[in-house]
Amino acid sequence: MMRVLRLIAVYLVLALPAAAQQQLPATLIADDIRFARLNNSVVAAGNVEVLYRGTRLQAAAIRYDGTDDLITVEGPITLTEADGSTIILADFAELSRDLQQGVLQSARLVLDRQLQIAATQINRVDGRYTQLYQTIASSCQVCAANPVPLWEIRARRIVHDTEERQLYFEEAQFRAAGIPIMYLPRLRLPDPTLERSTGFLTPQIRANNQIGTGIRVPYFITLGDHADVTVTPYVTFGESQTLEMRYRQAFRNGFVELNGAMSWDELNEETPRSYLFATGWFDLPRDFLLTFDYQTVSDPAYLLTYDYSDEDRLNSHITVARARRDEYIEASVTRFRSLRDADNNFTLPTLMTDAEIIRRYAPDYIGGIATLGLSTHSHQRRSDSDLPEPSPDLGRDVTRLSLEANWRRDWVLPAGVLAAVELGWIGDIYDIRQDNRFDGPVTRTTPFVAAELRWPLVRANPNGVSHLIEPVLQYVWSPDDTPLIPNEDSGVVEFDEGNLFSLNRFPGADGHEIGQRLAFGLTYTRDDPLGWNLGVTVGRVWRDDNYRQFTQGSGLDGRRSDWLVSASVEMGQSFLLMNRAIFSDEFNVTSNEFSLGWQGAQFEVASSLTWLQADDDESRPQDSAEWAFDAAYEFDSPWGASVDWRYDFEANEPTRAGLAVTYATECVDVEFSLSRRFTTSATLAPATDFGLTVALNGFGASRDGRQYARSCQ
Repeated sequence: MMRVLRLIAVYLVLALPAAAQQQLPATLIADDIRFARLNNSVVAAGNVEVLYRGTRLQAAAIRYDGTDDLITVEGPITLTEADGSTIILADFAELSRDLQQGVLQSARLVLDRQLQIAATQINRVDGRYTQLYQTIASSCQVCAANPVPLWEIRARRIVHDTEERQLYFEEAQFRAAGIPIMYLPRLRLPDPTLERSTGFLTPQIRANNQIGTGIRVPYFITLGDHADVTVTPYVTFGESQTLEMRYRQAFRNGFVELNGAMSWDELNEETPRSYLFATGWFDLPRDFLLTFDYQTVSDPAYLLTYDYSDEDRLNSHITVARARRDEYIEASVTRFRSLRDADNNFTLPTLMTDAEIIRRYAPDYIGGIATLGLSTHSHQRRSDSDLPEPSPDLGRDVTRLSLEANWRRDWVLPAGVLAAVELGWIGDIYDIRQDNRFDGPVTRTTPFVAAELRWPLVRANPNGVSHLIEPVLQYVWSPDDTPLIPNEDSGVVEFDEGNLFSLNRFPGADGHEIGQRLAFGLTYTRDDPLGWNLGVTVGRVWRDDNYRQFTQGSGLDGRRSDWLVSASVEMGQSFLLMNRAIFSDEFNVTSNEFSLGWQGAQFEVASSLTWLQADDDESRPQDSAEWAFDAAYEFDSPWGASVDWRYDFEANEPTRAGLAVTYATECVDVEFSLSRRFTTSATLAPATDFGLTVALNGFGASRDGRQYARSCQ
């Protein structure tokens, strides 16, 4: 009770008209408080706290002199700003009544609990500037057993501008492990709370056997609150010099980003070499969304040589789309460019236009769900050739208009059997040019009727484990013949769980599955409340005749498709094992995909193994077998490591390998990387790449790479 009375008394004293009518009163809390009304003085001792506009001062003792409007504080002192991002520790201080001006001796400034600056004296000026003298700045933990930080910056004076959130160093000296490395008369760095500021970013040293050893030095330039540009000179000691650039701008209704580079080297006859990638999106009226991508490069090998991208086919497009509950509308223009040696952009479709509108209805009288879609597509080749067989597609241009109608209804029959009936019709009109097999427009209609039965059987154990077995039988009828249409968009068909019960397993619009067919599948799912699940799917497709629509490598050729068997085991978010195999009655495997994902507290592992049977119709003249492996491990220390590996079993050689070692503490992030690309082509040679990045934490926004903070024992 006495403490409360003293608090009220001091509140009144500090609010006297002579000194405080023009500002909000301060609040003083202490174990012992004494005041004298004659000279407007207050003396407090024991667990002292002063609160003023969110700023908190904690000390051993404090004296307020109302005549001079001055606060004298005895330490240990802790002064915390309102937002908690700035903390000052000191032994002695003289401060103004509002705590915004004054002098602190034997003090330390802590910014955002990251950067510490020790000084013999700290002056606070106008509540905005903090001046520190004879300083040592570091974000490294300093212990009695290890008093020398990993890095530090010593300066005669440091000025912290709390409004601009900048640190200005005078006569600065950078030291690593106590050893002077660099002297800088003037230095400006952002404080840890600043997200964006003009200045240099973390440099990177890179060594490559093709382009030489060099250093990247990014310079970030803010262009207001909503735009910025990063210019990165990449200077090497060899014959290669590069200038990289990134531009970003946020709009009220969208975003744009451009990435590009220009290089001068002796690896290619085309100099300078360059690339430009642009991407963005904008919200349009009536819920429409505009998205675009633009990709261009001077030569096919440039992106991979300089490690800008692994893309081997460039895709530039502009798309306007709208998605609502019962409607989807999209229109797009796309330009393709292949960087593969085996592709000829003169005879590949390079310019495409697409538009479609799909609407869904719920009929009142017949029930179920009906959809109606109208779409159009056009693609052009740069070639004007119309040669006959065997090369009718050297210059073929195609335009298609399609109308599609579909209706489906489901019922629940006795014993829990689920039944469904689906009706559909697709009508196409093709205008095929520069192919002498077609003299005029070609029309095609494809009706279909489908019936499906599912019988889900569920069992739950007393321990919470549930089992679900669901056999599925589907019958589909459609005509057994179709006009000859060039198959431009459905050359490769994948047989998996997603299209086992599809009415049309071709991925594009040019291929329509014909004839009567029967699909059977059985799924089993085990759900355990302890967090692990098991799923198995087995299925097959039978046809009344072999219509030779599918390739051998798809697993769907012949009257009977191959068997599809898929199994997966999942344990929460930490473990996933999946395998999908397609094989014949004689167990001749057409394709097999295996993947493993495992994530623990300190490690991550991801691996996949893919095997595909040779198929000339899918441009795969020999079997394909590839293994991919990625792993990362964090040790019980600042160290971490990661590896990646790609191996081609058919060629009996790796295609790519990489290793990265990181050292991450509260004050520094170091990453060393080594990678080797083994692939070769007419324009690309194998390459080995080394990289080294060293980033000091504590300046600017925290980096994602900081993972480990040491502590004194």
